[in-house]
Amino acid sequence: MLKKFFRAILRKKIISIFIILAIIGASYFGYKRIRGSSNETRYVLAAVEKGTLIVSVSGSGQVVVLDQADIKSLVFGELKAIYVRDNQEVKSGQLLFELDKKDIQQEVKDAEVALNSAKAKLAELLSQPDAKSLVPAENAVAQAERDLNKAKENYEEITIDAERSLATAYEDGYSTVSTTFFKLSSHMEDLKNVLGTEEYAQKNISAYRLILGSESPFIKRLLDDYSVADNLFTENFVFFRQVYRDADRDTIYQLINNTLETTKAVSQALESARHMFDAISVESYGYLTMAPQIDALQPKIESDVSSVYSDINSLEKIKDTIDDTVKNTPQKIKDAELAIKSAQEKLDEKNLDLEELKTGADPQDIESQKNVVAQKENAFSDAQEKLAECLIRAPFDGTIVNINSEIKNGNSVSAGTVLASVVTQQKIAEISLNEVDAAKVKVGQKVTLTFDALADVSITGKVIDVDLSGTVTQGVVSYGVKIAFDTQEEKVKPGMSVTADIITDVKQDVLLLPNNAVKNQGTSYAVELVDASGQSTQALLASASGTILSDKPKSQTVEVGISNDTSTEIVNGLKEGDVVVVSTVNSSSSSTNNSSTQNRSNQGFQIPGVGSERNFQMRGL
Repeated sequence: MLKKFFRAILRKKIISIFIILAIIGASYFGYKRIRGSSNETRYVLAAVEKGTLIVSVSGSGQVVVLDQADIKSLVFGELKAIYVRDNQEVKSGQLLFELDKKDIQQEVKDAEVALNSAKAKLAELLSQPDAKSLVPAENAVAQAERDLNKAKENYEEITIDAERSLATAYEDGYSTVSTTFFKLSSHMEDLKNVLGTEEYAQKNISAYRLILGSESPFIKRLLDDYSVADNLFTENFVFFRQVYRDADRDTIYQLINNTLETTKAVSQALESARHMFDAISVESYGYLTMAPQIDALQPKIESDVSSVYSDINSLEKIKDTIDDTVKNTPQKIKDAELAIKSAQEKLDEKNLDLEELKTGADPQDIESQKNVVAQKENAFSDAQEKLAECLIRAPFDGTIVNINSEIKNGNSVSAGTVLASVVTQQKIAEISLNEVDAAKVKVGQKVTLTFDALADVSITGKVIDVDLSGTVTQGVVSYGVKIAFDTQEEKVKPGMSVTADIITDVKQDVLLLPNNAVKNQGTSYAVELVDASGQSTQALLASASGTILSDKPKSQTVEVGISNDTSTEIVNGLKEGDVVVVSTVNSSSSSTNNSSTQNRSNQGFQIPGVGSERNFQMRGL
């Protein structure tokens, strides 16, 4: 009986264990199935918006009573006028000193011109085209088309003229060679008559030597030049008889060149013959039986010399024409091709300008130009601020003392130079900043002040002094900053704790994104851009827990400007309304990824659905 009792208890215990295990298993696999089916990445998104970005540094300190404050020049310049004297009572804002503004006024004008130019370009991009505004662009396209056609016509003219010139030159060259060889045959015959036939050659030479002497250089030069001319004539005449008018151009060019060389050799021989006869003419030779023959040959040689010079000129002119055409035509063709390419590019550019004018400017170009306008506005504002700083005014009511005796009208004054002091009984704030923040602060910056003891009081002021040297405390460098109140609030008492927010930079109407959306990639910055086509931006941004996207975001490089603790200025790369990823949420691990940081899951065996912060461990039954 007792055994049956324990056996029943044991059987129930085993059944209970199996039931518990079955429940746990069903829960685990059911949860995994549910979680597995929703393993999708969700994206927390933000849209690019326009707004005002304020950058400030914050410091704390105490309210003190200022007995005396230094009045300093904020810019470098030449002192133009001193409007106060020692012990003179002054009111807040009263003009005390003036610096020459000529150079800075020019800076303001230049900045204003640049700003107006940027605004005009932006207005041009934003303007909608009408029929009248399209006329100049259409005329530019028409002119570009005419220029292209003219360039093509010029190319055709160059190629046709070059071919025509070469064809004419080769044709004229062959004809001139034919005529020249006919004349050369006559010239060579005349030279042979001068020297004498083979039967009487020695007789003629002997006669010449009898007149001029046996060692006459004229006779020797004639014999040498004739030998050269005879060899060239014989050789090239054979080549001439082998070349026909329809031969290839290289062959005809060689024929022209060889004929020119032969003609020059014959010309040299004729010149030598003429020189010999000139020498004979001054001697007495009438007693010789050859005297009549010499008298007949001399004028004939003179005529041959004139004729051969004409042939040389004709051949050289033809050869030069061929050489120049062959040498210069490739460059002319290349220049003409480049002119066509340039004209085509100009036409494409003008067509693109016309198309852009018809369709309107690219949104990216508009956004980029808006950024340019913002930059020019900042530059103009800075120049105006610098101009205003040429007028040095009293920071508050008081008495002027200790006017700097070393400065006179016309002297150069550096930024930070103490010009005088003002004695007063004014409450101011003295705060301390670390060296990083202090580097961003300068005199004249606007400040918002709050007080621990006065929760409902907030007043404005401006920086009137920044310590030139820091104070080191336990290795930490700090700088003192004095801030004048715009109004002397009665509730504010000396010794009260004060917190000052100093505005170091302000940009209005700029593109902004949350800092978390912008990723630093070393030398550049990027965002994950979402393709929002076909989707409502409002719908994409509606879910605070993230949105499931059909297309994966793509990386987009951006140019950033200033930033504060929450927002970053986007200078280039995005436009207003673009949607980007701020962070990702992976539902399978219940983790959020932000700036490539992912929370790690707790280790150990977990019962799904019980909780992500606690571990449930099976320790045995």
